[in-house]
Amino acid sequence: MLTIEVEGIMSLKTEQEVFWAGGFGEDYLERNSGDELLASNIAYLSRALKGAGNIESVAEFGANIGMNQRALSLLFPGLKSRFAIEINENASKKLAAHIGSENVYNGSIFDYNFEKQYQLSLIRGVLIHIEPEMLNLVYQKLYEASNQYVLLIEYYNPTPVEVPYRGHSGKLFKRDFAGEMMDKYPDLKLIDYGFGYHRDQGLHGKVDDSTWFLMEKTNKA
Repeated sequence: MLTIEVEGIMSLKTEQEVFWAGGFGEDYLERNSGDELLASNIAYLSRALKGAGNIESVAEFGANIGMNQRALSLLFPGLKSRFAIEINENASKKLAAHIGSENVYNGSIFDYNFEKQYQLSLIRGVLIHIEPEMLNLVYQKLYEASNQYVLLIEYYNPTPVEVPYRGHSGKLFKRDFAGEMMDKYPDLKLIDYGFGYHRDQGLHGKVDDSTWFLMEKTNKA
């Protein structure tokens, strides 16, 4: 496991973190913004969270510039509390402009320890980019951050597989993330799941064949 200092600000433990904290993360935030994406996120999240009822607080892992957060604000106007982790510095600044700097942690998911719980913990398009050896730690943090629901939105495959990502190797992995998390935490109950097809015009062609899994903690003590 490597540890690299990025501009003296944070220590990153995996090559995937270095990848997203740097130039590739900058390119990503430019590609993933705009009103059309916001409309897609609203439609997608309304489907994924229909089994959860009203959401009053949320913690998001890898929130980028906050496009999911903006959609959640419109879907749940009564949202009282939110928090987000984002590894890319420029993305975290744009995120902070929307949800407040006090609600943003610019750093590694691996390093942040939640001091409070939120009704929903959310991760979207991030687990697929995590070093597989570190997944159990992320599962733990997702579980501990929630006092009710966990929503995963990722590429699905029944068995672990690595696929090339924009010409890079070792940067994208598919597997049954939700199944692994429910095996790790037996009190997690699958509430709903679904698939976002890239040709679905109701999603404005802005989803990338991802699968969502909504789980609920049955032991909330």
